[in-house]
Amino acid sequence: MGAWGRVRAILFFVTTALIYLVVMLLVAAVVFLLAAVVFGRGEELAPLPPGSSPTRLPAGDITADDIQGVRYQLVLRGYKMSEVDWVMRRLGVEIDELRAQVRSLQAEREESR
Repeated sequence: MGAWGRVRAILFFVTTALIYLVVMLLVAAVVFLLAAVVFGRGEELAPLPPGSSPTRLPAGDITADDIQGVRYQLVLRGYKMSEVDWVMRRLGVEIDELRAQVRSLQAEREESR
C-alpha cells in the first residue's frame, strides 16, 4: 500500500466520521424538536390566549401584598411592557388619590384648630 493508498484510507475514515457526526446532529435536532412539540415549554398551565394577561390588581385600595403579588407575562426579551405600563399607571392613580385624601384630611384638621 503506497502513500496514495494511505491518504485514501485516511480520507475515507475522516469522511465517514464526519457523515456519522452530521447524521447524529440531525437525529438529535429532530428528537429535540419532537420533544419540544410534544412536551411544550415546561409550563404548568396552558398558554394564555392572545390579548389576555396574568397581571391582576384589585379595582381599588391597592395594598403592599397586591404589589408583591403582581406577575407579568414573559415575552421574548423580558416582561410585556404594556402590562408594566398598566400597573405603573394604576399605582400612580392610587398614589395621587391617597395624597389628595391626605391633603384633604390635613386641611380639615387645620380648619378645626
